[in-house]
Amino acid sequence: MNDAIPADLLMHARSAKGFMPEDEGDLLYRVARDRLRFGPALEVGTYCGRSGIYLGAAAREVSEASGDLAVAFTVDHHRGSEENQSGWEHHDASLVDDEFGRMDTLPVFRRTIARAGLEDHVIAVVGRSTTVAAHWRTPLSLLFIDGGHGEQPARDDFLGWSRWVAAGGYLAIHDVFPDPADGGRPPYEQIYLPALASGQFTEVDAVGSMRVLARTSGSAGDPVA
Repeated sequence: MNDAIPADLLMHARSAKGFMPEDEGDLLYRVARDRLRFGPALEVGTYCGRSGIYLGAAAREVSEASGDLAVAFTVDHHRGSEENQSGWEHHDASLVDDEFGRMDTLPVFRRTIARAGLEDHVIAVVGRSTTVAAHWRTPLSLLFIDGGHGEQPARDDFLGWSRWVAAGGYLAIHDVFPDPADGGRPPYEQIYLPALASGQFTEVDAVGSMRVLARTSGSAGDPVA
């Protein structure tokens, strides 16, 4: 198997709005491809679907190899994180709904995934991460956290979702910056460090700001603390 996303889907990933560098996306693709045969993946933080293409590419490949449908769920309220709002660095005015004057990335996400031909493999769950997590009960082969980058949203994503990673499953975290000069701290301080401190996760791979941790103790549903 190749270590990079297939060329037909790389074209779609490159054209999609988003913040996922290709080398980090390729790592996400590889770990998803390795884990999806054991159960579904879930992404926290959809935005416009670029990272969803990497997950969907892995799901498509696993499905073709196994004959069973592999899927990645992606959770987002699609109103934009704090850093996406007007006046902030990552605001994109083209994503504002004219009727309500609020961010709405859902239509763009749907077009991104449809154009890539991945609608069977990438399943949108529209709602707040905390609300969906409170009702989630399915063990995950891969959890990818790339949601709100404020302290409280990052902490909520970790506490709400990390417990559903199955034994041997992976927790991938985006925008982990040990050096404050490189970027924001919440994913590092509120997700990455607590996961390691829990004693239930061990780092197994890293590219750029992406960190991949394996669940080496505990089972899906067990609290991570």
